[in-house]
Amino acid sequence: AIRTDAALYDLPPGKGRDPQLAEPTVFGPADVALMDLPQLADTVPPHRPYAAVFARPWYGTGAVWRSADTSGFQLLDTIGAAARMGVLAADFPAGPLWRFDMGSELLLDLTSGTLASVTDTELLNGANAMAIESAPGAWEIVQFGNAELVATGRYRLTRLLRGQRGTEDAMGDPAPTGARVVILDSAVQPLSISEADLGIPWNWRIGPGNAAPSDAIMQALTFTPNGRGLKPFAPAQARMRRLVGGDLDLRWIRRDRALSADSWVLTDVPMSEASESYELEILSGATVKRTLTVAAPTALYTAAMQTADFGAPVASLSIRITQIGALGRGVPLATTLTVTETV
Repeated sequence: AIRTDAALYDLPPGKGRDPQLAEPTVFGPADVALMDLPQLADTVPPHRPYAAVFARPWYGTGAVWRSADTSGFQLLDTIGAAARMGVLAADFPAGPLWRFDMGSELLLDLTSGTLASVTDTELLNGANAMAIESAPGAWEIVQFGNAELVATGRYRLTRLLRGQRGTEDAMGDPAPTGARVVILDSAVQPLSISEADLGIPWNWRIGPGNAAPSDAIMQALTFTPNGRGLKPFAPAQARMRRLVGGDLDLRWIRRDRALSADSWVLTDVPMSEASESYELEILSGATVKRTLTVAAPTALYTAAMQTADFGAPVASLSIRITQIGALGRGVPLATTLTVTETV
């Protein structure tokens, strides 16, 4: 046996350190957005609304509880990731539809995360989509091609596509400063409700996954899902011509809410509704003079109808067209037409 002095292998004495206690993590209430949006993915039933939940620090797992009453809450869904949310840093004006909006810019104060520019190919494939709450419960879907960081957490977004997925009716003029913005990525959770749950003013409790729905940290909300994803899109490209005899022939093009309707190769737009039906309202200012119900994207406004409604044949006409779906009227197309030809 050999004895060795243990002090030969000791480390040199280090500088003394003050004792430190680990600071406890304190969670706060979540920032929550419950949104009725059009269908965003083929794997999600179109009637389901979406939830975006953000908290700093993040809970690890969020929980969504609901009840038709003020008690008896049942766990509906769990949220696995914090959403990227923010607010408008300036008023956001209305812009053109169905083409790039090159004249507008959106200033966004983002709560967390980052944004990046994308190519037009990526943009047209659905990248950089966000929902803007232009009015309570009204969410316009906007995509942006260019993202420029101009201050800490503040982005200038340009090369915009407005009113995506049929949300042109939710475009603000303007959407006000402070309006909520949600980046539509995988952190936004579709809620597992059934069609029978639509139209019910549910009570919701949303917060940490390990807290009871009665815990004070839970966000208490009332939200009524209305099945926006089942609402037909507004028709497009309405036009009018005068026939021999004075009748007016009105025609338009049907749009469809299915994601496959955006295909470049289909020869016709698919039909998501059980049957094709439209209501065409003839307007005089805010007054509805006549309503025509038709089963195809065309209608005849006869000379006799014009005389009965306006006293004489007309050369211009204000109209509102809506396609009828399972939940009733869809998004309206409101426009004023003038006679372009006589046949």
